[in-house]
Amino acid sequence: MNMFNNMSTLEQKLKTDKYLRTHVVFLIDVFVSVCSSLLVIFLLSLLVPVEGFTRSFTGTWALCSLGASAVAFLAGRVYRAIIRYSTLREIGRLAAVSLGKEVLLWIAMLAFTDHGAASTFLLGMVIVDWAVTVCALLIIRVIMVVFYDIVRSRTREEANVKIVLVYGTSDKSVALISRLRHSTHYAVSGFIAYGKELRGHSIAGHSVHYFETADDLLRIKNKTGIEGILFPYTADARKEQDRLIAFCHQNNLKTYITPGIDEIDRGQPIGNYVRKIKIEDLLGRQEIKINMDDIMANFSGKVVMVTGAAGSIGSELCRQLATFGIEQLILFDNAETPLHNIRLELEDKFPELNFVPVIGDVRSLPRLDMVFRRYKPQIVFHAAAYKHVPLMEENPCEAVLVNVVGSRQVADKCVEYGVEKMVMVSTDKAVNPTNIMGCTKRLAEIYVQSLGLAIEKGEIKGKTKFVTTRFGNVLGSNGSVIPRFRKQIEDGGPITVTHPEITRFFMTIPEACRLVMEAATFATGTQIFVFDMGQSVKIADLAKRMINLAGLELGRDINIEYTGLRPGEKLYEEVLASMENTIPTEHDRIFVAKVRDYKYSEASVSIDTMCQLSSNVIIPDLVKLMKQVVPEFKSKNSEFEIFDINN
Repeated sequence: MNMFNNMSTLEQKLKTDKYLRTHVVFLIDVFVSVCSSLLVIFLLSLLVPVEGFTRSFTGTWALCSLGASAVAFLAGRVYRAIIRYSTLREIGRLAAVSLGKEVLLWIAMLAFTDHGAASTFLLGMVIVDWAVTVCALLIIRVIMVVFYDIVRSRTREEANVKIVLVYGTSDKSVALISRLRHSTHYAVSGFIAYGKELRGHSIAGHSVHYFETADDLLRIKNKTGIEGILFPYTADARKEQDRLIAFCHQNNLKTYITPGIDEIDRGQPIGNYVRKIKIEDLLGRQEIKINMDDIMANFSGKVVMVTGAAGSIGSELCRQLATFGIEQLILFDNAETPLHNIRLELEDKFPELNFVPVIGDVRSLPRLDMVFRRYKPQIVFHAAAYKHVPLMEENPCEAVLVNVVGSRQVADKCVEYGVEKMVMVSTDKAVNPTNIMGCTKRLAEIYVQSLGLAIEKGEIKGKTKFVTTRFGNVLGSNGSVIPRFRKQIEDGGPITVTHPEITRFFMTIPEACRLVMEAATFATGTQIFVFDMGQSVKIADLAKRMINLAGLELGRDINIEYTGLRPGEKLYEEVLASMENTIPTEHDRIFVAKVRDYKYSEASVSIDTMCQLSSNVIIPDLVKLMKQVVPEFKSKNSEFEIFDINN
């Protein structure tokens, strides 16, 4: 056993399966078993002197024990069990295999010795030998585990493994003890729970520490030498963000969280995926229940196309679609490097997925036609769009060409090539828009809805169903507030917030995409679905939380600066799902929006004109027409306020 091999990493040092290979364990078991048999002879010769204990008898007994042990242990394969993971069940296996050894030993001794009247005594010897063998095998395994833990402790110290307490005493909390026992990154010292109910208790051999104040946590830190707290559930972290997590910041302790099942590669240690708590974990809500069976049945075996496939929403849609058993996935985007990155990711995570990355722009009708003609998608998710409010306020023509004209061209190709369903990703900024970006998304909704209604009424030939989904800001999307704040914190500040009272609704990207899938699954016609976004978040409070999570103090380490509302920016976003403007569905988080219907002929003519004005960069006339078609569009903090109707 090369116990002192000079290895460069902790992971190499802790590969004890190479220190004790299976054949070594087998030889140890056989040796211990034979020694147990010899011990039985020795003890019986002292307690019950018998003339039959000759050298010849003892030699035969030892040789028969050797053969019986080898055969029984090979057949029982107990040597292949990983000793450090042994449970009570292993005791039963050892007892059963040892019993097999004794049966073979008894038969062999009857065959090779003059048993005669001594056969009854021989049977007693075999029974005693069974008990001694089982005890000896258990003792040697305990010694192996203890020695393994000693090696682990020393190598953990050398590799600076982080010592943590696990929050709570739930089943998952207890399970983390064993799952992280052999982690090369984290060592669990015990549990921590609020209140004194479990004071002095221990679970699975680990103490339960209690806390009620920040001083309690400091006492625990000094006593145990912990470096952080590990939360088994995101919900636990949210519950403790104003108490235990705040205490951790005060005492310079890290906060960690275990990942969800979908974040872990099978076969990989969970310790590799434990990460620091992010602001996204604390802002989320209770996990939304989604009927995944119905969703998978809806997409299985289909050719699916995603526009804007390299963006935040588009790429997550692709990741989820990759697990639904689709026939082929078409990734359509004009951003070369991001599309290349999602391609590499899909190749790595889903090697059996049949997918095609296509560089293209929704503004290019010939390129769109080629994709629809060649791959004939059955379902299209349209996520391609310009989304940044200030930038689109400064470039209204490009906003119209991409968000409105591009959406029209995708929708028209869906009808032309017989696509079953087109799902368009929209935004809460389309509700009573105050900026160019929001209005362009509302115009796209109007065209898609009017086209779908015209098909349902038989005014236009086609079979495509059009579904629109609206939701608010997604946490961590490209260019959004959280990555920006994170970068500003890394740079030492200041963090810039437009207004002290500005609020926004947030949803995680995977959550938003699952709701999009769910809405697309049970949609029965041309509908606009809106999502329950929960409670709005004050952006200034968000910045303060991120400062705390970074272990910094507002006003001492970093400051917040208020820069004023940007062009087109609202102070408060619209509440999407209210009783006044929505109709409930079978899902408690998804609603159908009540919106005014537009005639397809009128919407089509208006967008034709907008296309011409945008192409010729005639901005005043373009904005005036947008406000005529969407009369609720009232500009805020913008040069286009002069064009508001009834201004």
